[in-house]
Amino acid sequence: MALANAKQLAIKERAQRVIPGGMYGHESTGLLPENFPQFLARAKGARMWDLDGNEYIDYLCAYGPNLFGYGYEPIEEAARAQAELGDTLTAPSAAMVDLAEAFVEQVSHADWAKFCKNGTDATSMAIVTARAFKGRRKILCAEGAYHGAAHWCTPIRTGTVAEDRAHIVFFQYNDPQSLEDAFKANEGDVAGVIATPFRHEVFSDQFLPDPEYARLARRLCDEADALLIVDDVRAGFRIARDCSWEKVGVRPDLSCWGKCFANGHPISALLGSDKARDAAISTFVTGSFWFSAVPMAAGVRTLREIRDRTADRSRTAGTATWFRSPADGARDNADVPVRRGPGLPYRLRMVERMPRARRLFPSLSQSVRIGGAWRGRAKRYAERSRGRVPCGQVEP
Repeated sequence: MALANAKQLAIKERAQRVIPGGMYGHESTGLLPENFPQFLARAKGARMWDLDGNEYIDYLCAYGPNLFGYGYEPIEEAARAQAELGDTLTAPSAAMVDLAEAFVEQVSHADWAKFCKNGTDATSMAIVTARAFKGRRKILCAEGAYHGAAHWCTPIRTGTVAEDRAHIVFFQYNDPQSLEDAFKANEGDVAGVIATPFRHEVFSDQFLPDPEYARLARRLCDEADALLIVDDVRAGFRIARDCSWEKVGVRPDLSCWGKCFANGHPISALLGSDKARDAAISTFVTGSFWFSAVPMAAGVRTLREIRDRTADRSRTAGTATWFRSPADGARDNADVPVRRGPGLPYRLRMVERMPRARRLFPSLSQSVRIGGAWRGRAKRYAERSRGRVPCGQVEP
């Protein structure tokens, strides 16, 4: 049954006139079928509605920020209470100290916290801090890893120049020898290593790191007196209630956080150990809205929910296992090529034979009521991503 989309088409047409390309960035639906909704009207819990009233389950969790569900009342209550007192003021509120204390209590390696708005802010602040630590230049980064949209890391290089990455040195993720070679080639000038806790790029297969690789990164940074940075913006609090590399027994010097720790309120963070404190003090980083109090109050309450809801991690993992089971069965028994990653928000990639995949996944095709998304691939989407279909976190 075709979904109503008259209002969606009308607003897309308006957007084309006043927004370059009609939409930009990671929430653009330009690679998806034309009737995929670009603009939404509202959301609650795990569901969202477009302008024509069509209802969807949001498997992508707003690309990460939605951890407890849209409009989760305990967090929204904390945000409203702070809003009545003030938000963006001439100085920060006490909520900033409360949030920093909550993070230091929650994350094992952290002795301090600095706050910003977006994940890119946090990763950029991390490499500035690493360079300030010993006055060195080189940042070691895995080839193809996503760390944001600043000049030094954006995956689309249009408008940037080679000099923006002049001191970014690339190695192969999960390859101990490649990492060791990068250290040797830049001996004496390595400021730090930045790594995602698992390989989670959108248009690539996702996989967990080999513990040997993670531990080698820690050892090489210690030997070179460089800082190890874990970019936990996407994975934070979805793999562990701590920094994600605690799972492999590795504690970084710096970690970057964003997305979910205020359940959708706009805030990110850089956490660090005492080893990097003086470097963090020496740098100048700021933003007009970095010290807004409402997201910090929401963050304090979100961290409390993460800490206190001890059963949710196993429940989430169990739900993800349930969600993956039909995909694994199709892959193993029905000759349908399927790839999927280990983390949440969950991403599923189907390669080829989409109509057959839809027959084999009736529960998904019924739940993801987005006309066309499971019928085939738009030409642009196929050319760009070879048929990969992003999905998200299953509804609790």
